[in-house]
Amino acid sequence: MPLAEALAAQPEGLGKRERTRRQLLAAAVQAFSASGVGASTMQEIARQAGMTPSTVYNHFSTKEEVVQAVAVWLAETMCERIADSQVGVAEGARRMAIGNRRYLWLARQSPAWALLMMDVAAAAPQLLSHVAAYALADLRLGQAQGVFKVSSEAAALDMIMGTCTQAMRTAASGAAPPDHDITVAAMVLRGLGMSFAAAEAMARRPLPDFGPPGASRREARNAPKKKARGSAP
Repeated sequence: MPLAEALAAQPEGLGKRERTRRQLLAAAVQAFSASGVGASTMQEIARQAGMTPSTVYNHFSTKEEVVQAVAVWLAETMCERIADSQVGVAEGARRMAIGNRRYLWLARQSPAWALLMMDVAAAAPQLLSHVAAYALADLRLGQAQGVFKVSSEAAALDMIMGTCTQAMRTAASGAAPPDHDITVAAMVLRGLGMSFAAAEAMARRPLPDFGPPGASRREARNAPKKKARGSAP
């Protein structure tokens, strides 16, 4: 599972304390997946990490702190993976469709991960707030491009987040029909002011690759720069 791989990855150059903290977060994810957020304990997180409870408390004072850190970690990891795949995508409407479809893709590919995200989000609302910030950026881009027309950004965000969250639950439960991700993405685009035909066409465009973490951004950084007119060779 690409998201699980991204969570497990340890970037180079991390100090010992940060490495330990990430190992504890990964252990917390395992504990939450096995027992649920509410029933998990600091002792269980320590056991999953192969560490002592005192080590956990050295990094997190309470379980609530662990839940909040996991929420931010999950949100940042998924949002960054989607952002990596959107490098070079300049249309706000397409970015919105990609984001919606990727979350439903996650729910279909790994129901346990999707349900974990929903469980963590219920205990730590900042997870969905973090995701909403990305949706807001795409919403504003679409408005600036004259494609989205909404009377209230707050209401539009509630519609986007509520629709996608419920659709993830449907997909994770196995009750979603084929192409549910496309249908949901199209309905969100229609709710933001696009016509039926335009929303359907945009939602059905192929998804960009979902490669290794940071791959698209690295490619963008390493791509040859176009020389400005009149610049020296």
